[in-house]
Amino acid sequence: MLNAFKRTAIAAALVAGTALPALADNPMVGGAAMYENKNIVENAMNSNDHKTLVAAVKAAGLVETLQGEGPFTVFAPTDEAFAALPEGTVDNLLKPENKDALVKVLTCHVVAADAMSMAIEKMIADDGGEHDVPTVGGCTLKATEMDGTIMLTDETGRTANVTIADVKQSNGVIHVIDTVLLPAN
Repeated sequence: MLNAFKRTAIAAALVAGTALPALADNPMVGGAAMYENKNIVENAMNSNDHKTLVAAVKAAGLVETLQGEGPFTVFAPTDEAFAALPEGTVDNLLKPENKDALVKVLTCHVVAADAMSMAIEKMIADDGGEHDVPTVGGCTLKATEMDGTIMLTDETGRTANVTIADVKQSNGVIHVIDTVLLPAN
């Protein structure tokens, strides 16, 4: 059943005689509609749950890259995930002198492919329950699945759960996660 927002948006679009841009298929993220015709950065900027991620992407100089053609799969940590890091970690990473470390952390959340959850689940099953996911940052994440939830374990042993999957973008897909993944070094 459609939620009230979607019903209202569909009704408004029908009355106005306009097309409804991908709202019916994409989940809401951070209280905002996510549109398939917008890129990863454009949609993330509208999410109230990804303010820290957007600030980090800007500080790292990755806006232009993530607005590019892609395809990209971004495992997008929420503000709560960043807040769960040890005190001072985010502030330290956002300092200009730590840009390389910030880029490494962020690019360990990006895969150079358009991987929807069904494809990830199939790769996990085909690999006997665990699939290696190489990221553009040089990290290898371990993808597993339990009770319908995809989990990613980083090189330090931290595990993130995909809390919102398959948020389609014009240049890939976002999967919202509840933990910041970290590189081994």
